[in-house]
Amino acid sequence: MPERRRIRVALRYAFFAAIATLANLLVQSVSLHVYGGPFALYAAMAVGTLVGLYVKYRLDKLYIFAYHTVDLAHDARTFALYVVMGGFTTIVFWGSELGFEFVLGGPFWRNFGAVLGLAIGYWVKYRLDKRFVFTPQRVPAASRPLA
Repeated sequence: MPERRRIRVALRYAFFAAIATLANLLVQSVSLHVYGGPFALYAAMAVGTLVGLYVKYRLDKLYIFAYHTVDLAHDARTFALYVVMGGFTTIVFWGSELGFEFVLGGPFWRNFGAVLGLAIGYWVKYRLDKRFVFTPQRVPAASRPLA
């Protein structure tokens, strides 16, 4: 990949990561305002993570990897694999967010840890997605054009 294209992709990916991060943190904030009971932070983190994953999947699929699924079932399988690849990065993100929450406390440090964890996680996730999710061989054999 030429250097200029690599830089454009990296900037676009970082921009989309920021959008997904904001969506994640916004949903967490709303969730914490709606529910303040036991395990409220964990519930907020789970809901925010799901929203962030879906937002990032749609943006990555279309604008980073230019990947087209052939039908709803193929899209669901691709998203499921995207979520599996996100499992490791979610552990990094949650560990960072919770670590800052428990060590330094308060919403500022929790959000700082979340942003740091997401940045590290997205860096790793790009490489995993490029190698395992958005690849030509991921198109179902029945949907591939015959040569």
